[in-house]
Amino acid sequence: MKTGRNRIILGFIGIVLALLFLSPFYLVVVNSFKTMKGIFIDTMALPFGQYLDLKNYAIAFDRLGFLRAFKNSLTITIISTFLLVLFASMAAWVLVRTKTWYSNLIFMTFAAAMLIPFQSVMLPLVSLMGRMKFLNPPGIIFMYLGFGSSLSIILYHGFIKSVPLELEEAAIIDGCNRFQVYSIVVFPLLKPITVTVSILNVMWIWNDFLLPQLTINKPEWATIPLKMFFFFGQYSKQWHYALAGLLITMLPVIIFYFFAQKQIVKGVMQGSIK
Repeated sequence: MKTGRNRIILGFIGIVLALLFLSPFYLVVVNSFKTMKGIFIDTMALPFGQYLDLKNYAIAFDRLGFLRAFKNSLTITIISTFLLVLFASMAAWVLVRTKTWYSNLIFMTFAAAMLIPFQSVMLPLVSLMGRMKFLNPPGIIFMYLGFGSSLSIILYHGFIKSVPLELEEAAIIDGCNRFQVYSIVVFPLLKPITVTVSILNVMWIWNDFLLPQLTINKPEWATIPLKMFFFFGQYSKQWHYALAGLLITMLPVIIFYFFAQKQIVKGVMQGSIK
């Protein structure tokens, strides 16, 4: 009886939490189909009648210059994530296999770097990068590599401890050099944590607004979050177009997440307990 009652209570709590977490998404979806008047009259209501406007998505798509902004965001996200996966996995592998005091010091430095808030270094960093003429896509990719390395290395570091050292020793005996051991033996075994690191960085980089705003000074390289700011003027806010554009922006990451969610959970669990 007690077990059944506990399950009912936990189920009820789960439903309440699910509704709380889904309510913002519900508001975005229903209001993206409304006129401005419909949003102001009743934010929670479903769109209907004279307050239903199916043209919001077409107008938002056009005003955002979505295809170009999508290309920019996709280019920066893919290159940044690829470099993070490549360098973080190699760095974590070397730190795990090198049993010295300075390898532990380097790892602790990466861990401590996560405690430094981005806001405390953003202005000096952007000023320095500006004097070096290293802004726009190359500069922002370089900065994403720096800011994303700490978490990526920590996740890889925990997972690589589960990779048997005997496999690497056997590969060396068979004539593999150090890079071949990494690329042929080690990296294929890191698939779960690689997917986890990839999705975490994709979601962060794709949705980031502050760093692109500080570093991208050419309109033709504006990312989707920067273009979204177009709907929020000084004296007016076009919420119906903004919400439609926001939903369009969210879809690629949502689709990517649903395809990779099992690998994400598996990678995080294995990386945290090793």
